[in-house]
Amino acid sequence: MNQSFESLLVRQCAPTLAGLKAGSLFCAAGQDLRCVRRSAALWDRRLRRLGLSVRVLLERPQAGHAIVYVYRVSQLRQALLDPDCLEFLHRAGYVGGCLEQLLEQLTRRLRTQADFPHEIGVFLGYPLRDVIGFIENRGQNFTCCGLWKSYGDPETVQRCFSRCRSCVDHYVRMYQLGTPIEKLAVCA
Repeated sequence: MNQSFESLLVRQCAPTLAGLKAGSLFCAAGQDLRCVRRSAALWDRRLRRLGLSVRVLLERPQAGHAIVYVYRVSQLRQALLDPDCLEFLHRAGYVGGCLEQLLEQLTRRLRTQADFPHEIGVFLGYPLRDVIGFIENRGQNFTCCGLWKSYGDPETVQRCFSRCRSCVDHYVRMYQLGTPIEKLAVCA
């Protein structure tokens, strides 16, 4: 059974809606892509006043799915403008430094590269050391695994994973009880 755009938004993006992460992705599968685009635009308008943005990064009509990205504009801008993060992105081939330029380049890479661009981790709010560790270790030798593969202190990141899992459980429960998404989203 296909989940609604809204239920996917809550389940997959709760930590971003709550301000725990800069960004989240979800796959809208088995839905009319025009409806996905309309839903993304609708939720972008509704959540924009709260400091969140919703956009379709990738459409795969032949596979019948789209990748939707939800992010906190100010939190993402701050993370991407960190000198170490910006240097990492420049070494990965990104040009410029404004948020919209970087997002356009990420979108282009998703649409044109055969492999998933692993630098997307910084756009999702993963610690830079974990993004670099994943790339350098080709996804192996991690210290712990949860929402992402971590290469740092396992206790610290497990606490983060636990907060995010609790957030998802709480947000899904509240949404199922009728709380509107706009009320679940924490204002930036």
